Amino acid sequence: MAKNDLISGSIWDEYSDQVVNRMNNPQHQGEITEERAKELNAKLIIADFGAESCGDAVRLYWAVDEATDKILESKFKSFGCGTAIASSDVMAELCVGKTVDEAIKITNIDVEKALRDNPDTPAVPPQKMHCSVMAYDVIKKAASQYKGVDMESFEEEEIICECARVSLATIKEVIKINDLKTVEEITDYTKAGAFCKSCIKPGGHEEKDIYLVDILKDTRASMDEEKLKDAADASASGELTFDKMTLVQRIKAIDSVLDEDIRPMLVMDGGNMEIIDIKENLPHYDLYIRYLGACSGCASGSTGTLYAIESILKQKIDENLRVLPI
Repeated sequence: MAKNDLISGSIWDEYSDQVVNRMNNPQHQGEITEERAKELNAKLIIADFGAESCGDAVRLYWAVDEATDKILESKFKSFGCGTAIASSDVMAELCVGKTVDEAIKITNIDVEKALRDNPDTPAVPPQKMHCSVMAYDVIKKAASQYKGVDMESFEEEEIICECARVSLATIKEVIKINDLKTVEEITDYTKAGAFCKSCIKPGGHEEKDIYLVDILKDTRASMDEEKLKDAADASASGELTFDKMTLVQRIKAIDSVLDEDIRPMLVMDGGNMEIIDIKENLPHYDLYIRYLGACSGCASGSTGTLYAIESILKQKIDENLRVLPI
């Protein structure tokens, strides 16, 4: 088979020799018949899996010894590009001699690494990494048939990058621990998005439910929210002084005290209050508020109630706070 029949000639040099050899001379291509399974005294498993992203499909055959759950023989048929043939061939080879539970642990990364000529050089170009993912998925399909369970039961975490098998939980954790701010940093730390790049943002090779750009945005927002809460807690405990806070942190800190010590009393009488603004009038900080409900227009709002609010905030936030109703 000519190389241009298998893959684009322009990226030919990005393939390892092992990939090329298995494209042209796959060692495990074929099928296992019922007769062959009986000869081995094994259970025959036939699993099909197709990749919607490129139209490739693979059929995996297992002959499994039910007494030991060991895969005695493994064959495949691939309907697709040369990379899919090579990936399926090494996938079938990796299955032989393993138990079904051990085979489930074979990942697409294991398949790709087994195809490398050099441990540090990828066996296929990034845009073809998804072919090894298909091999990984068909193993799960075969295992689910053998065990009589849904193949999704083997997936413990939501996988975001199928090529590198990086989970949502891992990406979030890495962003938080290392304070990552760009998708490029996520890729450097986790390899997510380093291959086919479909998981980075919409418009890639394969449509996703969630992308790295979304995860980064949501995680950063969550981190900012946690920082504000921590700042409010620190302020209430005296760890962070009011003058060192940003405007948002000041509002958050005051709101926290209002919710805990002041608003419940106002609500009991049918009223409430809201923060309008905080302005520096050093050495004072002027807190502008608006009374709501029954508190609006109440005479006590400028005397006893106002004094109580200001006293609590001075005690718990900053002694230079002044409360000004508008």
